Amino acid sequence: MGASSIFSAALIFSLLCQIGGRVVSQGTIKHVNSAGSGSGSRCDLFHGEWVYDKSYPLYNSVDCPFIWKEFDCQKNGRPDNEYLNYRWQPTSCKLPTLDGKSFLEKFRGKRILFVGDSLSINQWQSLTCLLHKSVPQANYTSNRVGGVSTFKFPAYDVSIVLSRNAFLVDIVHENSRRVLMLDSIQNGSYWRTFDVLVFNTWHWWLHTGRKQPWEEVRYGVNNVHEDIDRMMAYEKALKTWARWVDSNVDPGKTKVFFQGVSPDHMSPREWGDDAKSGNCFGQRAPVMGAQYPGGSHPAQVVLENVLRTMSKPVHLLNITTLSQLRKDGHPSVYGFGGHRNMDCTHWCLPGVPDSWNQILFAALFHS
Repeated sequence: MGASSIFSAALIFSLLCQIGGRVVSQGTIKHVNSAGSGSGSRCDLFHGEWVYDKSYPLYNSVDCPFIWKEFDCQKNGRPDNEYLNYRWQPTSCKLPTLDGKSFLEKFRGKRILFVGDSLSINQWQSLTCLLHKSVPQANYTSNRVGGVSTFKFPAYDVSIVLSRNAFLVDIVHENSRRVLMLDSIQNGSYWRTFDVLVFNTWHWWLHTGRKQPWEEVRYGVNNVHEDIDRMMAYEKALKTWARWVDSNVDPGKTKVFFQGVSPDHMSPREWGDDAKSGNCFGQRAPVMGAQYPGGSHPAQVVLENVLRTMSKPVHLLNITTLSQLRKDGHPSVYGFGGHRNMDCTHWCLPGVPDSWNQILFAALFHS
């Protein structure tokens, strides 16, 4: 085995080390240099900075004709394009090179399911684009039934599936009212049929008014509320999801990931700008360096605390900080709603979710 292969194998192994009951949020590796000798340096795949790289992006929107309109910022008229040329660089190592064809060969007959809100759509779309770019001549099918979208490469029998479920727990209809059930998961029987599960939830927990998809919150026997503290509700739902994983997932058959909290960029002061008002519009470059001035995201702290209580291994794609640094990567007015709907939550494609999938690629190659 060559030095580069040894390095890639060590990196992937360290990323996926399964420690029961603890969050797998970073890789600690013995770095192997080109001579094959270990330098003993430590590498956290999620700690680094964005560097300008003219070889990026990994694909163009014209290479991916099925990108949803809300993510195709160039087609929607975004005038700048330097935001496309940034690559995520961990401090002490490199992410493995993407090889979509090799992935499809090794993953024949398997299915991956993304479960979550529209940030799951962002990552699912990125992954399908990366794979299609690698095998542009391969036929693909794409269909949607209700809240489930399936992208398949028939020649490889590989399916990349998305299930819209913004809260992971259930919303039921009772007496003409929509009830958010913080201690109920009914979709689990479907989830269990997949080889890889990638979960995500956060942004819909803060919606109020017309965007709030429920009128009542319920947990336990007698706990019924028209509203409760949203961070408390988020934590209770995550604990319900964690109990489902611990009770239902066989780690020998199914690998479970959780997409870390993807941040929005609505307040310039969070990234060190003294402006009293503003948002992501007009931002053309990342926050330079490895530290985000706004600090830790509170929802990410809650998520990590819940993951630490689990007995089954769950791999945290700890993309929060690296995404916080990308204030320039959102559609802003070049998304679905145009100037009527400022979007500082989702991400342009190509863009930041491609780096999330570089890390996911490494994990899936290991298996």
